Amino acid sequence: MIWHENNDEMVIPLPNHFDMNANLNYLLREKNECMYEVENDVITKVIAIGEIRSLVQISVSQHNQMIVQFLNDSRPNDKRIRQQIVKYIYEWFDLENDLTPFYDMATTDPLLEMPARKFYGLRVVGIPHLFEALCWGVLGQQINLAFAYSLKKQFVESFGDFIEWKGKKYWVFPTYEHIAQLTPSDLADIKMTAKKSEYIIGIAKLMANGTLSKEKLQTMNFKDAEKSLIQIRGIGPWTANYVLMRCLRFQTAFPIDDVGLINSIKVLRNMTQKPTKDEILELSAPWKNWESYATFYLWRVLY
Repeated sequence: MIWHENNDEMVIPLPNHFDMNANLNYLLREKNECMYEVENDVITKVIAIGEIRSLVQISVSQHNQMIVQFLNDSRPNDKRIRQQIVKYIYEWFDLENDLTPFYDMATTDPLLEMPARKFYGLRVVGIPHLFEALCWGVLGQQINLAFAYSLKKQFVESFGDFIEWKGKKYWVFPTYEHIAQLTPSDLADIKMTAKKSEYIIGIAKLMANGTLSKEKLQTMNFKDAEKSLIQIRGIGPWTANYVLMRCLRFQTAFPIDDVGLINSIKVLRNMTQKPTKDEILELSAPWKNWESYATFYLWRVLY
């Protein structure tokens, strides 16, 4: 993790195969997003490190460096906290990953050649906090993306925290400690199923009592981490692989039954029917160890 400070700014050199516009275009895909704002190629977001909340603006300079500026007097005095903020940004944009092998493979792959060229420099944009990733996975189950964003906004604005700056609220995702204290009836005003409310509270309780943590999952191999997540009520293979992909950064994570993935393959191959699981397995054989990136780029085709 490489970074330095320049007066009150933090400066992060960007790796090869990174294009800020490709990532901003992904971040702008849904107008109902409540966890950040993108305006004039600048991201404004609260980054929470424990109890410390910092409102930052992130942009990229002409020298291919990511510039992080603190707003609203939210710059932490402790350098260790600032280092954790850099770590969050590294995880968010997968900055430590060398994408050369992915692009080498994608160049000759009939499904990935076009997306890799069109969205060159796009990273698998992550969700570094485990509770947020799990909640987003549960909220998105069996509904369309627009409705999932609407549910997330209701959830965040009902139970999250915020920093106000220039008349706008910038939200912090609800903590698992807070949600673990609630009952499903407390979530009744949010237009999700009672089951989803139970699942989210159950996940929060597992995290609050220490049974479930990002640190524990990171010590496991892919199969054990997947199995551990699937054992949790409300988490099936799709949600587990989604979290393994976007939070825990397992590149072999592959939500093979994902509707978006299936539809993207159907579109790119001009198929009249959806591809079967066996067909997808055959098509994805060359993607070994890059399944998460292949999936993310194929999702991007549909936005």
